[in-house]
Amino acid sequence: MEFCIFTEPQQGYDYDELLASARLTEELGFDGWFRSDHYLRMGDGDPGPGSTDAWTTLAGLARETSRIRLGTLVSSVTYRVPGILAIQVAQVDRMSGGRVELGLGTGWFEAEHRAYGIPFPAKRFGLLEEQLEIVTGLHATPEGETFDFRGEHYELIDSPALPKPLQSRVPVIVGGGGPKRTPELAARFATEFNIGFVPDIEVRAAFDRVREACERLDRDPSTLKLSVAQPTVVGESESEFLRRADQFGADPEQLRTRNLGGTRAEVEDRLGRLRELGADRVYLQQMVLDDSDHLALIADLTRAYR
Repeated sequence: MEFCIFTEPQQGYDYDELLASARLTEELGFDGWFRSDHYLRMGDGDPGPGSTDAWTTLAGLARETSRIRLGTLVSSVTYRVPGILAIQVAQVDRMSGGRVELGLGTGWFEAEHRAYGIPFPAKRFGLLEEQLEIVTGLHATPEGETFDFRGEHYELIDSPALPKPLQSRVPVIVGGGGPKRTPELAARFATEFNIGFVPDIEVRAAFDRVREACERLDRDPSTLKLSVAQPTVVGESESEFLRRADQFGADPEQLRTRNLGGTRAEVEDRLGRLRELGADRVYLQQMVLDDSDHLALIADLTRAYR
């Protein structure tokens, strides 16, 4: 399995702190560093220094790291028009030497849209479908040819479809627990399907749905990477786990029963079950970015599953 650190910078981290997190992620041997795409802190607490823009952050990290994959989990279709997003992703991919991945979703946090004057339509699934078609279409258009698209929400005419990413195909992540439309979108457009923050029984069901969607669309299910995102809190002892769970701001029992939480042996056991379910990649959500000992412990216990 692959293991990526998944961060939530809207909780109050500036670029220097994110850079330190990404460099430590690379140093400890993880496969990637991903971030949420939000502009407003969630929950109580000091919002300072304020959030950072996801693609601005990734552009900086592209030049200041050398190996790890970099991406969003996930960008919201409400924040950027798809033509501009395709340019941003392609440029950052070239800046990184071909290490960028794009997670794209409908968006859900209405309060941050109000806070920054971002339109928040009630129905957004159509936006997601068209943005996936446009971004992947622009990137796939051969150089020297143009791309056209006419949909309900967007229209592109004679686009030169430039710049091109360095990768022949930028990995695209689509995720969620929707029973029909989400699996079909993943099967049509994505290189990876992700399900997050649910217990094993729901992981199994989501993986089964997306495999079935691939088969309906005559796609080989083995060509779609399957991944899980989970809040991750580990302790060498029970007291250490409880202390970190408190810093994380999470209920210890929920971490144990739904997420990746507990002592080392408990988390290793859950990782084994996820591997049996078919998970190819795990995103390890970290809310506290300055606990280097915690990250080192996670790096050590995941090494046996790589």
